[in-house]
Amino acid sequence: MDKSAIQINRIDDVDTARMEEYALLAALLRRAPDSVLLKALSGIRGDSTPLGAAHAALARAAEEADPERLDREFFELFIGVGRGEFLPYGSYYLTGFLNERPLARLRDDLRVLGIVRAEQQSEPEDHAAILCEIMAGLAGGGLSAAPDAQKSLFEKHLAPWIGRFFADLEGQKGANFYQRVATVGRLFIDIETKAFALPS
Repeated sequence: MDKSAIQINRIDDVDTARMEEYALLAALLRRAPDSVLLKALSGIRGDSTPLGAAHAALARAAEEADPERLDREFFELFIGVGRGEFLPYGSYYLTGFLNERPLARLRDDLRVLGIVRAEQQSEPEDHAAILCEIMAGLAGGGLSAAPDAQKSLFEKHLAPWIGRFFADLEGQKGANFYQRVATVGRLFIDIETKAFALPS
């Protein structure tokens, strides 16, 4: 049995759920979902918790979504002609500008973890989708790191801004499907913030 298989076997149910949540957010913030992903999302089942209710609302939105309309919504929100309505980057949220010191600090910390930018990756590493993808890798054991790496990365590079990003997106009237994504993101980040604040 290889090392990665051993690591996966050690992941508990909570970390598996966290990995799946981060991976979901990463996928939806990277590009508009296609019909295959929408069908998978429509099968999500909620529960009586606020996050469970947000999951159920996202599933209903996925079931009703028109992929072409959703492509336009994503384009207007995150790409736009010249620039989208939202810039999902840590540097922008923390300084008002892209590619600023927060990105440099993030790159330093990622380098320590052995995480380097892929050559074909055009987005800077402080994009919300990339940060969620990294957190999914850490939570699921796909990225090996010290036990405190998740907490450190979250508190330094996500907590200061990503909850505000999701709240802003949630309040955007032009967003329909992505308001539901934002609600899931906001509630999940709030849970993560509280969990990481607990004594070890």
